[in-house]
Amino acid sequence: MQVYLVGGAVRDKLLGLPVKERDWVVVGETPESMERRGFKRVGRDFPVFLHPETHEEYALARTERKVAPGHRGFVVHASPEVPLEEDLRRRDLTINAMAMTPDGRLIDPYGGLRDLKDRVLRHVSEAFVEDPLRVLRVARFAAKLAHLGFQVAPETLALMRQMVAAGEVDALTPERVWQELVKALAERTPARFFEVLRECGANARLFPEIERLFGVPQPVQWHPEIDTGIHTLMALTAAARLTPDTVTRFAALTHDLGKGLTPPEMWPSHRGHEQRGLEPLAQLCQRLKAPRAYHRLARKVMQYHGLCHRVFELKPATIVEVLYQLDVLHEDRDFEPFLKACEADVRGRKGWEDKPYPQADWWRALRRAALAVRAGELVAKGLRGEALGIELRQARIRAVAAEKRRLQASRRDDVLTQVPDKAP
Repeated sequence: MQVYLVGGAVRDKLLGLPVKERDWVVVGETPESMERRGFKRVGRDFPVFLHPETHEEYALARTERKVAPGHRGFVVHASPEVPLEEDLRRRDLTINAMAMTPDGRLIDPYGGLRDLKDRVLRHVSEAFVEDPLRVLRVARFAAKLAHLGFQVAPETLALMRQMVAAGEVDALTPERVWQELVKALAERTPARFFEVLRECGANARLFPEIERLFGVPQPVQWHPEIDTGIHTLMALTAAARLTPDTVTRFAALTHDLGKGLTPPEMWPSHRGHEQRGLEPLAQLCQRLKAPRAYHRLARKVMQYHGLCHRVFELKPATIVEVLYQLDVLHEDRDFEPFLKACEADVRGRKGWEDKPYPQADWWRALRRAALAVRAGELVAKGLRGEALGIELRQARIRAVAAEKRRLQASRRDDVLTQVPDKAP
């Protein structure tokens, strides 16, 4: 068999990055000959097989012909006569259009190695415009490789603008947009994904709820970066530093959507933006068919991030009410992600990138105090039903009040023991 390692495995190997999965192209074979060798066919739209031992994917060399709009409007032709160079030509970027023989010989018909060295994301051919999904893929690769200095080639960005203007990205299915979004959120520099989409005009078409944040001012004393859109991407960057969890990163990305709906006469104030953001968040998640976990956490962060920041001044009853609303007195699945997203909001401001967030430790301590109140002890006293619920809440408020007094005393002691130039 003529077998070649292709795509991301070759690219990442040459860049010295970890190779997470390997894909292979097979030249000169048929589906029948692959199955006789023990390969298991798994491809629905074109011939892809799993190796009988490694279970890595092996695809027959193929070409594609555009016959309809959208990223699915292709006729695929796979046959033993398709050469490797033609298979590589159908790929999106030159850095993804290289192949390597099993003994390590590089095959690079479209200048991928040169673009790797020059840190350029460049399309392989004019056929790039035939698949609108490539607009998102280029933005995602920009997010993946931004830390290495990669930039989108001007001519490739021009083609992306052309595709957006022609309405090509409008034909993308919600499932594929969401899939690329989650992959981008998982990258090292996810904010770059949205920057590239803005540069080509696709962000306004695919993520209008985020696009409308740009140009909206905020109070300079709390947001030295002023622009809400810039703050949003800074919060996403901060979230990427804090956690690899894409659910938390999505919550950081969407926490201020309500500011995009603030009437201009109210600027730079955004009173009530927490509630205003619920509808655009629901629209975004519904349109892209986001999994429930993403919407659930994003909604909690949107509604309560302001109260999370103000824990030092909140009354014990308000703190307990927030804990109930977050539903973290019954389970803890969203508690730490919530705190991480709120911390990302604070650190996503100009000059605040390394600012400590002691509020998170306070919330953890106050939650522990509330959880220490056991319903069973109240049941043993004969309380039931509504009376039990009322007393349980009151007992938790008293426990939180005592813990908050302890935290406040500790905080004062910490300030007193610090040298003057380190005092807050």
